[in-house]
Parts: sequence; C-alpha cells; structure tokens
Amino acid sequence: MNSVIVTGVAGFIGSHLVESLLSQGKTVIGIDQFNDYYDVALKRKNVSPFLSHPNFKLIENDIQAIDWNALLDGIEVIYHQAAQAGVRASWGNGFRAYTERNINATQIILEAAKDAKQLKRLVFASTSSVYGNAETMPTSETTCPQPVSPYGITKLAAERLCWLYYYNFNVPVTALRYFTVYGPRQRPDMAFHKFFKAVIEDQAIPIYGDGQQTRDFTFVSDAIAANLAAATAPEAIGEIFNVGGGSRVVLTEVLDTMEAIVGKPIKRNHVEKAMGDARHTSADVSKANKLIGYKPQVSLKEGLAREWEWVQTLYC
Repeated sequence: MNSVIVTGVAGFIGSHLVESLLSQGKTVIGIDQFNDYYDVALKRKNVSPFLSHPNFKLIENDIQAIDWNALLDGIEVIYHQAAQAGVRASWGNGFRAYTERNINATQIILEAAKDAKQLKRLVFASTSSVYGNAETMPTSETTCPQPVSPYGITKLAAERLCWLYYYNFNVPVTALRYFTVYGPRQRPDMAFHKFFKAVIEDQAIPIYGDGQQTRDFTFVSDAIAANLAAATAPEAIGEIFNVGGGSRVVLTEVLDTMEAIVGKPIKRNHVEKAMGDARHTSADVSKANKLIGYKPQVSLKEGLAREWEWVQTLYC
C-alpha cells in the first residue's frame, strides 16, 4: 500500500516531508492539531496544497484523542514530527504543553505501534537540544545528553520511551536529532524568520548575548533527505542520528551573510542571554553518513537566500 503517517503535518518540516512523500507516490495520512503556538493561518497555508491531492488525507485532531490501533492498520512508516517546539517558551506555566505533546503523545503512538504488524519504521524527530552545552565539538551521538531547557528534557524523555519500546516490543524506531533547521516555512518564532521579517519592517533584530554563539544550521531539504533515508535503511532501526548542516557558524557571521543577501545593513539590538539556549552546537554527522548515506547538500548562503525569497512572499 505504501501508506505512511506524518504527524505535525502542517508544521515547517512536516509539510515539506509530505511534499516529498506525495511526489514519490506514497499515500499519506497527515495529522495536526493546529494549535495556536504560532499563527494558525501559516499552518493552514502550509498544508493547503495537499488537501486536493488524491493520495492525501488530513486528520485534524489531538494525537491523544485518536484511535491509533485502528489508524495504523496497513501503515508502513510513521514520521513523528509533531511536538511542542521552542526552548524559551518551555519554562514556567507553559511546561505542561511540552509534557503532554512531547512525552505523552509519543507514548500513545508507541503503545499502538507495538501491535502494528505491518509497521516497518517509526522515525522520531528529536533535537540537538538534548545535548545542551555539549562537552565535545563536533558532538557525536555517543555524547552524554545534558539538556539545559525543559524542552530538551521532554524531547530526551520521548527519545528514551522510543528505546524502551524498541528493546521490549521490537518497535522499529529511528531517532533524528535535528540541528537548527531553517528554510521556507520556518516557524515565525525561529531566528532567521524573525531576522528577515525585521529587515522588511526596518526593525532591529534581537541578538541574545554577545552574538558569538555558534550553531550548526541545517537546510530543510537536508532534514527531509535524512527522514526518507532513515525510513528505508535497514541499519537505521534502533539508532540515533545527528542531522546537521555540516558547518558550525558564529551568529555574527550569519548576520553578515544575511546583509549581503538583503543588500543593506541589518540593525542589531543586543539583549540579555536567553535561559535554556546552548552556547554552541555542532553536529558530527559521520554516523548518519555511514549508515544511511546522509550528506548535507545546501550551503548556508544558498539556504538563507531561499528563505529570504519565501519570507518576502509573506510580508512584502
């Protein structure tokens, strides 16, 4: 049947994933709650091109309210992209949304997956936030996780649940630890989207701390390639893979590149360092390269230019 499920289908990465899967002739069931963490209209726009596709079905519901045992009949792959995202919003009163949507929702899917006889793979979208302030750069999958945000804690807990179900029930799980994914459809609370929007509105962009923090940025098409490979490579079952862009860049250098792309100086406003933000991230992707053939293809300059083109369609 080639039937697959994508959770978080209306989100940034989920919508790109569906695009690729439909182009491959897959039958896709997309699930999304359309919560109000950011503008629901953007999510509706992300998913709108698929609604008339004969091989696509949208289920608009909370993951925890779905009959997963019935839904998984005939499903070969689950791409579990849905999550409560964002480091800074995970403190305080907002924390319960993270435990519900990152931990509890994942457990419900895993519980049904253990009885799904046709399921060949469950690809879990994890995050580099599980590493926190990693002791080694670049960081390999063997590095001991030490999250510095409540968000990172909940994603690590969900990861560990995946391994419990793999070891005890042979659920064919693979986890991908994304390193700062960017590109068209990026969430409006993420840095590059905010920065480009500020340029259009002639506003200063907020720089947390001194601007010398570094990140490993991953273009969205590379993240999609990692998902597709992780879903099919036999060696991927029971494994964790870093998904990075292949280079570690200082934030101030990123801003210089953005200035060259937009063709004018970018105003900068330094603000206090945000709680829960790792100082540096850098992905060792050698394991992903060896086992699933992952190799990032899009340079930061090229990827930023593509995101700039997209942001202008939203705000110009």
